[in-house]
Amino acid sequence: MKLNSTQVEQTLSQLNAQVLPDDHPAATQLTNVFGNHTFFVDMSGLKVLEPAEAPQTESEAGQVVSLADWSDATLTSLVPHAPELTGEIIVFSESKH
Repeated sequence: MKLNSTQVEQTLSQLNAQVLPDDHPAATQLTNVFGNHTFFVDMSGLKVLEPAEAPQTESEAGQVVSLADWSDATLTSLVPHAPELTGEIIVFSESKH
């Protein structure tokens, strides 16, 4: 799922990761391979969010899905794998306009 700036901010407050900017050299290639998502990288690899239901709340939520793992200790190369649910749920609070 492609996140808006508020959702990205809320995700980063709940997930120890960094967002991959849309203008990053790898962003186009990742979009071609995995679809239109907001991509996150952490110490274990590449993650995206897929729509999910937040337990006991009516808020919008995203389920963290791992798409690739780092292949080396220097975190410079990713090895894609079948999408794996991490069990983490990101809950988005409603923003007041």
